[in-house]
Amino acid sequence: MAATTWKGHITFGMVSIPVKMVTAARPETISFNQLHKADHSRVKQVLFSVSTDQPVPRSELVKGYEYEKDRYVVIEDEDIKKITPKTAKVMEILEFVPTPELDAVYLDSSYYLQPDEAGEKAYTLLYKAMKDSEHVAIAKITMHNREHVVVLRPGKHGILLHTMFYQDEVRATDEFRTDTSLVQDKELAMAKSLVLALEGHFEPEKYKDTYRETLRNMIDAKVKGKEVVAPPAAQELAPVIDIMEALKNSLSALKKPAAAAEPTASTHEDEEESGQQMLLTGTDDAAPKRKPRGAAKRA
Repeated sequence: MAATTWKGHITFGMVSIPVKMVTAARPETISFNQLHKADHSRVKQVLFSVSTDQPVPRSELVKGYEYEKDRYVVIEDEDIKKITPKTAKVMEILEFVPTPELDAVYLDSSYYLQPDEAGEKAYTLLYKAMKDSEHVAIAKITMHNREHVVVLRPGKHGILLHTMFYQDEVRATDEFRTDTSLVQDKELAMAKSLVLALEGHFEPEKYKDTYRETLRNMIDAKVKGKEVVAPPAAQELAPVIDIMEALKNSLSALKKPAAAAEPTASTHEDEEESGQQMLLTGTDDAAPKRKPRGAAKRA
């Protein structure tokens, strides 16, 4: 079970709901240790005092804010505790806004908001009220030494919380714009057809971090002493000159009969699988030879 990130109460009006927050998502990466090249031993970072050039243990470190060049004011933990706002334990709902008005560019980290046993009914009431009215709540909360504006929204089974970027943390919208006058009606109609042809349902389990998987396989291969061979370089794509022609070709490729497309897809998958094997094992005389790309079609 995920660890609790924050625990306190949601308040709106005279209603108070005891809740806890747990992380809903986090990036998964492969981390590396730094080693000494000569003997592959681990290295460690040592902190030195600029004035004495002597190592400083972490137990002797304090927080300092540079208010002028090379001049600091020391901030103690007790100083921070004295100014901790009430939002450190109470999440106050400021307002409810219509869901369509929420701009996703402001959303940062995601959390599950779970009720304590005593607050389950009030929690469910808030969840159902937001879901039925199609509104989200804007609230304030303090955690990790920062006051956050957050969004509470009804998910599939409960309330989700997203921390938000402040207005001054989001780039101005005039830096990101489009000129719709450049698009012709025929091009737009063709592009919409391509969108509908590629339409599908949102199923996040379909998407995998193939780079992380390949990196993990490469590491396993090196541990086993296998040779690692670089895959062929990716083909560089030329800029599209004729958009209509490119859209027509894209639609034509999607409209090919399924029976004719299946062998090609199968052959392509076989090639990818074989290519991954070559990447991890190197050239091996015992490995099966790959068929030419057009072999399935000629057969």
